[in-house]
Amino acid sequence: MKVSKQNAEHYIWGEMCDGWHLVKNNELSVIHEQMPPNTAEVRHYHCKAQQFFFVLKGNATIVVNGEIVELIENEGIEIPANTPHQMYNKSSGNIEFLVISQPNSKGDRVVE
Repeated sequence: MKVSKQNAEHYIWGEMCDGWHLVKNNELSVIHEQMPPNTAEVRHYHCKAQQFFFVLKGNATIVVNGEIVELIENEGIEIPANTPHQMYNKSSGNIEFLVISQPNSKGDRVVE
């Protein structure tokens, strides 16, 4: 079955940010997320899940273990388990990105 933002399970997180579950099972999660300007995720880490963030649209800022990383369209970064990270949209437009987690990060998040 084909999946897209139009037919995927949608949820709202943080400060009016959107997420769409493209793949959602115990072993793998793929989420298409959108953040409006001047929003941020809370700083956190995952005990078991490794993640990969890949920017589809716009310019994103992610702080990984205290290091600021700027990502533009078609760039990504791998986040190992137990690594504190926080995504920001410091730009004037929406950003869209994929968050791929293996295994699924549900219930595996520790907020700092």
